[in-house]
Amino acid sequence: MDIDTFRQMVVKNPKGFLGRYGLGNKILQENGSLEEAVEHLTVATQLDPTHAASHLALGRALIRLGRNVDAKSILTAGIEAVLSGRSNGGKDLVPEMQELLRSL
Repeated sequence: MDIDTFRQMVVKNPKGFLGRYGLGNKILQENGSLEEAVEHLTVATQLDPTHAASHLALGRALIRLGRNVDAKSILTAGIEAVLSGRSNGGKDLVPEMQELLRSL
């Protein structure tokens, strides 16, 4: 989906997880506003605290903004969600999140 489609999803349903995650991740992929990406990805992690990909994307955005302390807590929460079994998947993302943590 393109960025405008995700924006429309968020307008129609501001509390919709898929729109928030999709928009934040797309903004990040297209090197858009990191602050806006963080805003949407933060909401996504609040709506679904067990979604590992949201934590990974938010962690990346925070690191790019130099907010390493915030990134550490988000990445740690994502790893814990997966390893505790609360997450429905995301095990393949754990090594990347762990590597990002080590780099901070």
